[in-house]
Amino acid sequence: MEKIWLKSYPHGVPAEIDPTRYSSVAELLEEAFRDHRAKPAFVCMGKQISYGELDELSRNLAAWLQSKGLARGARVAIMMPNVLQYPVAIAAILRAGYVVVNVNPLYTPRELEHQLKDSGTEAIIVLENFAGTLQAIVRDTPVKHVVVAAMGDLMGVKGPLVNFVVRKVKKMVPAWSLPGHVRFNDAVSEGASLTFQPVRQGPDDIAFLQYTGGTTGVAKGATLLHRNLIANVLQSEVWLNPVRAHRADIDQFITVVALPLYHVFALTVCGLLTIRTGGLGVLIPNPRDIAGMIKSLEGYAITTIPAVNTLYNAMLNSPEFRKLDFSKLLTANGGGMAVQEAVAKRWFELTRTPIVEGYGLSETSPCVTCNPVTATEYNGTIGLPLPSTEVSIRDDEGNEMPPGQPGEICIRGPQVMAGYWNRPDETAKVMTADGFFKSGDVGIMSADGFVKIVDRKKDMILVSGFNVYPNEVEDVVAKLPGVFEVAAVGVPDQHSGEAVKLFVVKKDPSLTDEQIFAYCKTQLTGYKRPKVVEFRTELPKSNVGKILRRELRDGRA
Repeated sequence: MEKIWLKSYPHGVPAEIDPTRYSSVAELLEEAFRDHRAKPAFVCMGKQISYGELDELSRNLAAWLQSKGLARGARVAIMMPNVLQYPVAIAAILRAGYVVVNVNPLYTPRELEHQLKDSGTEAIIVLENFAGTLQAIVRDTPVKHVVVAAMGDLMGVKGPLVNFVVRKVKKMVPAWSLPGHVRFNDAVSEGASLTFQPVRQGPDDIAFLQYTGGTTGVAKGATLLHRNLIANVLQSEVWLNPVRAHRADIDQFITVVALPLYHVFALTVCGLLTIRTGGLGVLIPNPRDIAGMIKSLEGYAITTIPAVNTLYNAMLNSPEFRKLDFSKLLTANGGGMAVQEAVAKRWFELTRTPIVEGYGLSETSPCVTCNPVTATEYNGTIGLPLPSTEVSIRDDEGNEMPPGQPGEICIRGPQVMAGYWNRPDETAKVMTADGFFKSGDVGIMSADGFVKIVDRKKDMILVSGFNVYPNEVEDVVAKLPGVFEVAAVGVPDQHSGEAVKLFVVKKDPSLTDEQIFAYCKTQLTGYKRPKVVEFRTELPKSNVGKILRRELRDGRA
């Protein structure tokens, strides 16, 4: 196929990258630890750890994990917000020869149980604030080893004070009991006296299981190999060349890590890319606390801020926003959800740096396309395919559509997953015979290679950059006594882009929306919960009885 987008590449971006440069993500990390030993790697709540400390801490934790007798390729979950232990845990698991399973710490017990069982997770590192969720279901999972972290673990002398405030003053740690658990700092200390066994890993070994919502109603693990992540980190790095090269005035690139590291966008762009380039990541444990986030960023000359539209909008609407130093800001990366034109324009007015919108999926590690970082204005597209990436717009028969004609966005490149974990049938549905991944999104490619999303083939709802699959929400709500039928759709929301709306047919006439909201709170994590419930006497259906969500969404029924 002709790569018409290459002619639109900015100067300094190559057409191809070399994904064989490293044999594993661990090798990429260890090179950064050696090359940037004295530099700060991450900072959280004012406490920094250097690349040398990240090396030592992760090596010790890796040795401890190996001492538990886990087989090579065993799955180890991380269930934490953005705290210093997160990058330590990622590096430790990968260096020890295991597979990282990222878990949203706000999951309900039901959601957590599915992910731990489906992945076959044998060990988990969890922040104590969320240990109660694990306690509720751990006996029903394959988990044998539990490491419990606390906010103050790596905070040095102020650690005990941080823990006291979190536990006693703010009361952010509900009571929990996990017999046999080991404290994070104890595991690291024990590991220091053990011998770490370096593991030879290859590009085709599994590095991450990144769970993504399923159209079938259950989350599926996108199997990301070491070479997938290496490729996407290198693709993202060279894409930034036009603004990052020749900046002798910048000693270290400083990235805002407000997006949660369990989200694939943050994992690659805020986590692995920051380490690869010897940058400093400013970890934000709670990005909903905009005032607290801005306080954490004060004093840093930010160079990179990857965020979703919701976060950009919240920052712009904070009176404290102007306190931040954007004098060295090179890129503001927008992804996860559509960037709104009004937000993009206002951001540019205040920072003189455009929001550069891109596109990706869990299945593609995630970055597929991005607008040139040299752009100066909002163009409403998701940009150009990254180096070594092919995007083909196809009709339902698999024929390639000409420029300007809509079709499904199909992707081929070194960042595309190996498949869905233990789900060959699901994998077969999304991979074409010629190696393209079918995204389920409908797009148009212009004559100069820019891609624009026009519709989602799936009924997926996009809430603040997180995928919500109607089937999962409907399956949960349908179990509530009093519900006869239910349909979930996405409706516009000025804060989160979209929100979940339910259309419900009652079985019990006394059923109220308050009862539905209360039930969903126990079963679904925050972004999946409905914001609106509308009761109907019946729902529109096809001639075979399938509920027509699109008619409900478009207001035709």
